[in-house]
Amino acid sequence: MFAHNKRLQYTVRVRECNPALANLMLEQFGGPQGELAAACRYFTQALGEDDAGRKDMLLDIATEELSHLEVIGTIVAMLNKGAKGQLAEATEAEAELFRSLQGAGNDSHVTQVLYGGGPALTNSGGQLWNAGYIDSIGEPTADLRSNIAAEARAKIVYERLIAVTDDPGVKEALGFLMTREIAHQKSFEKALYAISPNFPPGKLPGKPEFASVYFNMSQGEGDLRGPWNDEKLFAYVSDREQQAAVDGGDGQATMALSPDEERDYEAMRTRTASDPMSEPVTGVELGSGATPVDAANAAMDKPLP
Repeated sequence: MFAHNKRLQYTVRVRECNPALANLMLEQFGGPQGELAAACRYFTQALGEDDAGRKDMLLDIATEELSHLEVIGTIVAMLNKGAKGQLAEATEAEAELFRSLQGAGNDSHVTQVLYGGGPALTNSGGQLWNAGYIDSIGEPTADLRSNIAAEARAKIVYERLIAVTDDPGVKEALGFLMTREIAHQKSFEKALYAISPNFPPGKLPGKPEFASVYFNMSQGEGDLRGPWNDEKLFAYVSDREQQAAVDGGDGQATMALSPDEERDYEAMRTRTASDPMSEPVTGVELGSGATPVDAANAAMDKPLP
């Protein structure tokens, strides 16, 4: 059960109308790192959580994220207020009004023309919010790590929004929201490390012969060693032969087929086989008037400029 308090969690003071900034703020309203996505992620995790402490924490933070959604939505609406009235009442000439909504770097038609100046469940590019932003998997040791990363991403978006406005009231409110992302990261990390063991995520252990191996797959200039592949923690494998068929097999794929499946497969393979000895004339060659080999030879014979 939810009960709404009409007071915002943080007081919002907007200095002036700024539709372009309002449009950017939508990233934290209906974007993948936004407050609605966070609220839905933690609320649905809470409903499926069996640990009383984690359930309480997730419900608290999910509900707070809804209050943050309210703060962001209020900022969007306030930044749009002046332009909303101008558009609704058509007080400016058509050309001037169009320029104010679609000027350089200003895509505020997303909030103005389509949504009448109110906050919309889209990101700043107009992409509709969708439940695909919720990446919960129902395993606390995995979901808590995902939550920590989600809060980190949201903090970075807030930093970028703070950097593009000089409105002191908006900066102050965004700074509060950014700081709450830090607080949530702390709570999620404490909850994660309160589970012991919590690594690797889930129940099953990894295969010990592969769990501490680092395969140096990208080789050449720029190869570096660090704590991510330190020899004290990882067996470092650069040899190409040792990177293939690491299970000791031949590295080939095999499958057992029934006699009927084998018959049908062979019939299909024979019917669709390519003839490596054929030299078919294709549409490309007919259209160009020359074979690709002729064109390549001509290009090779042409002296360099």
